[in-house]
Amino acid sequence: MPREPLEAIMLVGGKGTRLRPLTLSAPKPLLPTAGLPFLAHQLARAAECGITHVVLATSYRAEMFTDAFGDGAQFGLSIDYEYESHPLGTGGGIRNAAARLHGGPDDPIVVLNGDILTGHDLPAQVDLHRKTEAAVTLHLVPVEDPSRYGCVPTDGTGRVTAFLEKMPNPVTNQINAGCYVFRRSVIDSIPAGQVVSVERETFPGLIEADAVVMGYAEAAYWLDVGTPEAFVQGSCDLVLGTLASTALPGPVGESLVLGAARVAPGARLAGGTTIGDRAVVEAGAVVEGSVVFEGATIGAGAVVRNSIVGYGATVAGTTTVGGATVRAATTDGVVIGDGAYVCAGNELARGLRLWPGTRLEPTSVRFSTDA
Repeated sequence: MPREPLEAIMLVGGKGTRLRPLTLSAPKPLLPTAGLPFLAHQLARAAECGITHVVLATSYRAEMFTDAFGDGAQFGLSIDYEYESHPLGTGGGIRNAAARLHGGPDDPIVVLNGDILTGHDLPAQVDLHRKTEAAVTLHLVPVEDPSRYGCVPTDGTGRVTAFLEKMPNPVTNQINAGCYVFRRSVIDSIPAGQVVSVERETFPGLIEADAVVMGYAEAAYWLDVGTPEAFVQGSCDLVLGTLASTALPGPVGESLVLGAARVAPGARLAGGTTIGDRAVVEAGAVVEGSVVFEGATIGAGAVVRNSIVGYGATVAGTTTVGGATVRAATTDGVVIGDGAYVCAGNELARGLRLWPGTRLEPTSVRFSTDA
């Protein structure tokens, strides 16, 4: 029996400050992830789960979303856009976007955060929401260290009993995973045009009013891609097939090489690496578990691990300076901004972020003590 069409709101208005300098030129949901804008994987997943209409709640560089996704036909979706002129918080953003919804007061509305990669069973979450006639149903995920997050305890029936701030000894390992199913009338009850947090105001208020707030707990793949380390992991997991995406523009495997990219014989790609269109990887280079953006160059013998190399950036290969050989540059766990140039002899590591257009002359940054 076919499911009823679903509507969703995707919150994509944030500035992505934790991913700077990459987000200076594009919003986080549009950064290349396994060959496509991150949000493309979310939209494909939404369509797969029965969602037919999506409202993108935009703010930062809003016009770029329209250019990227248009009316949504490429995903089998209908996409509308609602703009926030100033940040309204999670609740205010949801309320603002609701102006574009079509459904009635009792219809379920899925709300997705634009920086979460998840493989959980969204139709099962919606089914629980309908079955329990809940005001809101939240996806909850167990984590090893819940003290880093606010935790969400539930009773024996799965009903949420509280929203607790970070604490040294959490009462549960369940945390809010950032995917909600709202009854439309609950969204409409959020004050319009005001800054509202669903986590600090809406959800606790519903619980206090004895409304039914359910928790759908599932330990499926889940990742907040808001930091460079997590962003790289998410992209690599999609390429490796750790999390399936019907949008992936190629077969799963150790690497994904796009369009007119050139990878020389003898170069080694591994760990779910993506090489962007028109990028060049020269002979003897090693690129592991990394995301190399369009038009970037990885020089001969250079080593790039667990890193992001921005648009048109260069990590230089072995060269000769003043008659002496200077070995190729290396990166491990770093972000190289768009158009930056890392000359030979540099050794970048430990979360270093190189701003766009920066040039590091030969052997400017080292972490090891050898010459």
